[in-house]
Amino acid sequence: MIELLTDPFGEEAVRLAMAEIALLGVTGGALGCWIIFYGLSYSAESLAHGLFPGLVAAALLGLPLLAGGAAGLLVAALAVAVAARAPAVGRDTAVAVVVTSLLGLGVLLALSAASPPGLQELLFGDILGVTRTDLAIAAGLAVGVLAALRLLHGQLLVVGFDRGSARSLGGRPLLADAALLVLIALAVLVAVQGMGNLLVVAVLVAPAATARLLTHRMVPMMIVAAAIAVLCGAVGLAVSYHASTAAGASIAGVMVLAHLAGLGFRRVRGPAAAAVPR
Repeated sequence: MIELLTDPFGEEAVRLAMAEIALLGVTGGALGCWIIFYGLSYSAESLAHGLFPGLVAAALLGLPLLAGGAAGLLVAALAVAVAARAPAVGRDTAVAVVVTSLLGLGVLLALSAASPPGLQELLFGDILGVTRTDLAIAAGLAVGVLAALRLLHGQLLVVGFDRGSARSLGGRPLLADAALLVLIALAVLVAVQGMGNLLVVAVLVAPAATARLLTHRMVPMMIVAAAIAVLCGAVGLAVSYHASTAAGASIAGVMVLAHLAGLGFRRVRGPAAAAVPR
């Protein structure tokens, strides 16, 4: 069993992929707990899908994917803001329409005759193709996100625990919401290159959702979520190596199985208490 897990890491590409997953897992685990706590899972998925046309356009024009993804996020945010102002259209409906339209536009661009080969990697990722530059970017993201979460911890707790009376306790809901969405956008922008547009939400939501089943304190939840993400990454890479399956999809699949195992554990142990911010 040990050899099944360790054999794949004799290859440098797998070691680089594991390092990328570890960095993204720590980032996504910590940030994902706030995504779950604030009910922003759909928003995270929407951001991931909304930047897809920007990624495809950058690939077509030979520009850095980060630049295209950033432009896609900006366009998506503006489109949602404009659509949400329509009196007959609610915000959720506006998000659904805009995100679906942008994802469809990205697919149309990807299917054009001018599209270079390998654009499917934008959808499903290429975690085995990460470079040391990608690792440096992911490390910068991890440090930045964790530092921001540490600085914003009090604000996020106050606003998330009781938004109605947050101001009387020194909380600023607008600051907390805006900061959290910016951090999610940055995480999606970096993680999408390794996990792909369709799988990036797995690393942001699944480990945190599993950790929520196992603990009800915020700080331990973040630690458990990061550990689950890293462990699932290692197991997923091993599965991909031995079964010759796509690495990103294998990692996402293992994260889903881990969540199902967490559900089974919770059923046996009994319902957990509600999360107590701390």
